[in-house]
Amino acid sequence: MTQAHQATLLVELLTEELPPKALARLGDAFAEGIAQRLAARDLIEGDLSFERFATPRRLAVTIKNVRSVAPEKQVREKVLPVSVALDANGQPTAPLAKKLAALGFPDFPVGDLERAGEGKNEALYLSYSAPGATLADGLQAVLDEALAKLPIPKVMKYQRPDGSDVQFVRPVHRLIALHGEQIVPVSAFGVDAGDTTRGHRFLSEGLIAITHADDYAHTLQHKGRVIASYSERLDAIQAQLAELAGDDKVVMPQALLDEVNSLVEWPVVYECKFEDEFLQVPQECLILTMQTNQKYFALTDDQGRLRSRFLIVSNIETATPVEIVEGNERVVRPRLADAKFFFEQDKKKTLADRVPLLANVVYHNKLGSTLQRVERLEAIAGAIAGMCGADVALAQRGARLAKADLLTDMVGEFPELQGTMGTYYARHDGEAEEVAVACSEHYQPRFSGDELPGTPTGTIVALADKLETLVGIWGIGLAPTGEKDPFALRRHSLGVLRILVEKQLPLDLVELLRTTYAQFAGIEAVAESTQAIYEFCMDRLRGQLRERGYAAQEVDAVLALNPTRFDDVVARLDAVREFAALNEAASLAAANKRISNILKKSEGAEDGGVQTTLLVENAEKALYAQLEQVAPRVESQLAAREYTGALTALAALRETVDTFFNDVMVNAEDPALRANRLALLKALHRQMNSVADISRLAA
Repeated sequence: MTQAHQATLLVELLTEELPPKALARLGDAFAEGIAQRLAARDLIEGDLSFERFATPRRLAVTIKNVRSVAPEKQVREKVLPVSVALDANGQPTAPLAKKLAALGFPDFPVGDLERAGEGKNEALYLSYSAPGATLADGLQAVLDEALAKLPIPKVMKYQRPDGSDVQFVRPVHRLIALHGEQIVPVSAFGVDAGDTTRGHRFLSEGLIAITHADDYAHTLQHKGRVIASYSERLDAIQAQLAELAGDDKVVMPQALLDEVNSLVEWPVVYECKFEDEFLQVPQECLILTMQTNQKYFALTDDQGRLRSRFLIVSNIETATPVEIVEGNERVVRPRLADAKFFFEQDKKKTLADRVPLLANVVYHNKLGSTLQRVERLEAIAGAIAGMCGADVALAQRGARLAKADLLTDMVGEFPELQGTMGTYYARHDGEAEEVAVACSEHYQPRFSGDELPGTPTGTIVALADKLETLVGIWGIGLAPTGEKDPFALRRHSLGVLRILVEKQLPLDLVELLRTTYAQFAGIEAVAESTQAIYEFCMDRLRGQLRERGYAAQEVDAVLALNPTRFDDVVARLDAVREFAALNEAASLAAANKRISNILKKSEGAEDGGVQTTLLVENAEKALYAQLEQVAPRVESQLAAREYTGALTALAALRETVDTFFNDVMVNAEDPALRANRLALLKALHRQMNSVADISRLAA
């Protein structure tokens, strides 16, 4: 490989079955690691272009325009300081000759060395052209580095046929390194590179020769019955699922699709069925058991009701799939029967009867049992209901039953169904519909973008649940630190904020936190942390509002007032945005910033209000008169929560404020005049910051 040329490079590692939940990450890391490291060694011509492949038994990548030899590089290397390289007469010294020989240039003319720098920093430099690395040398180093950096969940130690021990995610059988049609002599895990691989474990026989790197995917698909591309295989699965589903809808969460895709090399979808009697069980249970235990895809009708047929993705294609279908139907039946048994058994005891048994379930060793937690939730939910005029009895009942399904057999088998099963069992027990729904809704929002609770009772219990967790866990010293947040306090705080903001609830966060803390009376381990949690929530709120598209200055202006109610925070932000677009905004923001600085310097001075008899300058008289006219309009707009109108009304003050600062000396020598002018500025400041701190809009 001495003559430089370009061609596609193929690298494939053939292994035993790779862990399915890690396959996508392993495939991406393998392909990107090799491609980017080759580019860093200048072994790729032009833009980096590569295609990644990952199947249950292989990781591979093809990279376009790979050079057989990297181009020469111009190197400028420091040799020695002049004081060492040359003697007093300017003649080369022995250390210089030794250094040049070590660099591989023993006969290099000293006069051709570059002399650069001044004084003690003056040195001799050698410039030369270094030959580029060959692909064989470069690829071996790249392969070693990329394989060492793979995100392997658990390393496996195994023995090669020669008796040597090797560590990798799974045993490696073959390695391909093909540059165009030419094998690149590299090795990995004791396996030398070649140009052959194996196809599908059952649908293909013998070795398959890859004659050219560009033919890799096509050859594997047509000779080996393997769809090597992870994304193409995923598309094929989804297309087949949609085709067999017909008018029904496929329940296919991305995690299930990815896992199934990582289990097959030649996906074929078949239809199976189960007995209609199982449809009496809540469909969430049936769907979960099919997905979790069997990796099957459930089907629903256009109303979202579960059908008694389901789809499987097989790794075998056959014209007579009867045995495959019957085998899968036989396997799923006991799973569904278990779900039916759990459901029937659970219904024999009401949720209310299970609540006292929560005393035997430890919530946290410093916070007591789950029953004690439930009792706190009841009190918090009742208090919140009272604050917002909701039904206190429903809120307390919802809170009392919310955690009872944790003791059911179904939730014991499928923890993911907590809350969902509570709703089913509460309905069976004859509880009020809002109480039943609250059993599931109180977990919402479970993640970013999740729906909020839809009922008043569900909303109140959700707030109580999240607040109790925040105050209790934070209070015992387990606040989030760095990336560590084992009790998901960030998620709980974001949930509280989303509920308060998006549902525009007239609730005070600080009051909610204090009410919650009161329920931990008697538990000495819980420290009062209201201010710390409030500040933590405000940080989360800033990020949340930025994600909604508001500028940092707009968010800062509204939150600078340290609001404790968030039901109107969006309205205030919208008003600030409209105000910022006015011609007067920049001048008023700058003036407000100036006023803030003046008032900070005069903190501690008495505020006796503005004395009209002490207004001597025309500019301060005009400002006072206009402020007296504007203030009532601002107050009336604020009372009506018309924040845009309130800020717009302030725009009329622009010229008067500018004139005041041009013509009036605030810090007059006369103490009475100075105090009166500060009082005027305080009155102006209050009006200008009634909606938001508009000084934050100043550039």
